[in-house]
Amino acid sequence: MDSKLPCLILFIVFGCVRCSSDDPPNNGTRHHDYCVLGAGPAGLQMGYFLSKAKRDYIIMERNSGPGSFFNKYPRHRKLISINKIHTGRQNREFNLRHDWNSLLSDRPDLLLKRVSGDFYPPADAFPLYLSMFVKELGLKVRYGVDIGRIRAVQSAAGRRYILTDQHASDYTCSVLLVATGLWVPHKVEFVGSHLVEGYESISTNPEDYKDQSVLILGKGNSAFETAQSILGRASHVHMISSSPVRLAWQTHYVGDLRAVNNELIDTYQLKSLDGLLEAHLDKIVIAQRQEQGRTRSGKKKKEKKGQLYVTLKKFLQHQEQKNSSDVTGEELPGYYIDNFSLRKPYDRVIRCLGFRFNFSIFDSSTCPPKSDNAKGRLPQVTAWYEGKVTPGLFVLGTAAHSRDYRSSAGGFVHGFRYTVRAVHRVLEQRYHSNPWPSTKLRTSQLQSWILKRVGEASGPYQMFEVLGDVILLRGSHCEYVEEFTLQALPQFSNLSGHEVSHHGLIVLVMQYGKKKIDYLGPERTEGDWTKAWKSNFLHPVLYYYDTLPTEEEIELRPSGWALPRPKAIHHMVEDFLAEWDSPISHIQPLRRFLEHCVQTDLRAFYAESCFRSALTHRKPPLFCQQGYLQQQGVARIKQPRQHISDAGLMPTEQDAGTSVADPAFPNCLAQAGASESSGLKLDS
Repeated sequence: MDSKLPCLILFIVFGCVRCSSDDPPNNGTRHHDYCVLGAGPAGLQMGYFLSKAKRDYIIMERNSGPGSFFNKYPRHRKLISINKIHTGRQNREFNLRHDWNSLLSDRPDLLLKRVSGDFYPPADAFPLYLSMFVKELGLKVRYGVDIGRIRAVQSAAGRRYILTDQHASDYTCSVLLVATGLWVPHKVEFVGSHLVEGYESISTNPEDYKDQSVLILGKGNSAFETAQSILGRASHVHMISSSPVRLAWQTHYVGDLRAVNNELIDTYQLKSLDGLLEAHLDKIVIAQRQEQGRTRSGKKKKEKKGQLYVTLKKFLQHQEQKNSSDVTGEELPGYYIDNFSLRKPYDRVIRCLGFRFNFSIFDSSTCPPKSDNAKGRLPQVTAWYEGKVTPGLFVLGTAAHSRDYRSSAGGFVHGFRYTVRAVHRVLEQRYHSNPWPSTKLRTSQLQSWILKRVGEASGPYQMFEVLGDVILLRGSHCEYVEEFTLQALPQFSNLSGHEVSHHGLIVLVMQYGKKKIDYLGPERTEGDWTKAWKSNFLHPVLYYYDTLPTEEEIELRPSGWALPRPKAIHHMVEDFLAEWDSPISHIQPLRRFLEHCVQTDLRAFYAESCFRSALTHRKPPLFCQQGYLQQQGVARIKQPRQHISDAGLMPTEQDAGTSVADPAFPNCLAQAGASESSGLKLDS
């Protein structure tokens, strides 16, 4: 455990007790505008935004402290969410790209690094951090409230949700925000499933597996975490699931197998008694033999007591009458296939199949339908995370991962902290008429703002292809709306409170390439900006539409695309440093694209060039109109070149590669087709 943890325990425990003791006695019916169910990271993140907006809310938690899931899970007590403290940058927004545990707040020091400095923090650090988050922000959390039933009633005042706890006390609210996470173990029923141990209850002491043969059901991170902990003690570790291993560094999905847990792949491929297999779990049988087998000489085989065998349903005799997991030798695969992979018995079979959403607390008036993906383990929600058939009921955090399951980071803290903020902005617009926050920019400033966002913004970077920046073009100016949910674009005006003009809109998205490649192969990257659309790694993509996409266009978009086909599209070529600021490869092509969208010249000019254009053209470039001609040029007391020289912007004589025509103009820009003033097509 990190050395910083013990000194915080008394402080945190006192904070939790104080938060709980401030609550009124638990009797009668209480009404709040917003009820947040669950004091995990998603619930507390929403609590912060509601508190900051001064809304009437309450967070209800069934356990005695926040983040109780992490008091038990992961079972082997190491998180796989990175905590990269040293990035070489002081930019808070940029650093959140590499801090996968901290929640969003206006407190720059309220980060997980105060609790742990480990790259992969101990699991015990996270509840302590969440307790600190509650304490220092003064969030309204009521502990020990175990909601067992949720129902909805309709009245003249609108739809209300009624939550009943273990003491039969009711809480009512107009908006219900469900942030209970996934904590119910996911199980697959098959013959002999009662002989299987669960991830939630297994021993975490490696010595308990000494010289044992172990079969693990599942190939996710919990399965490999379990396998890794016993590799040095168990004699054999085999893993089985319906699909092959998916590696996170290949799929770019952080929920797939992470390298920190995959040592068994080495021992499998290097043939050291461990292995991976594929089979549908509902087709297998875990069984015990009814009698001991005999060797060819007639002697009884020596078998360990309670050993478990794997067979297939199709080998069972009289299946319709089968009500136990005992099998005969004729029902084992080895009787038919002498080299059957799982022919040897196991001492333990462990289920590590993840978790599912708890649907049982909802009655028929409030229960969200099950999603089509994730094997029905998650509730189905709209693109703005509201229940499909339950208006006013929103699902937050890991439980809302059906929107981007296996495609982005919405099931994890570093992803859903941004989707929770997006939900809060929807609530502010719908119930309080506060439009989605936006920044009004001059069109001449648009390129610089986009470069700033792609260089530091953490929301679109983490929630790639799910959240994107929407730029509303207004002619000489534009409105910049950050981190809107892309699949909700058809409802943009209703959800954000902003209208789209006839000038159209640009959507900025971070996305990976769609071509399947060898991600460690020699041709894994694309560095040529003229072939930016072939980029394989994360890179910015801009979509230009003259009108909002329709719901039908969203549904029928090309496979793998984040958005429907636009009127124009621009890829900024991938960058090894993830810094899209190179003059030729990134900035110049971006400006050309933006000029096409806004139909105006977006080049920047020195003051003397603006002065010359003002004297010789009826309509100088937009940069000059909105800058120099608005008295935002250089200081009047100096000549332009002298001002540039004093500012240290004029290259010295020793600088190589300067333009002959203008020594202040870099040659690299000239090679990219840039020009200070020549080649202008200005109205005269």
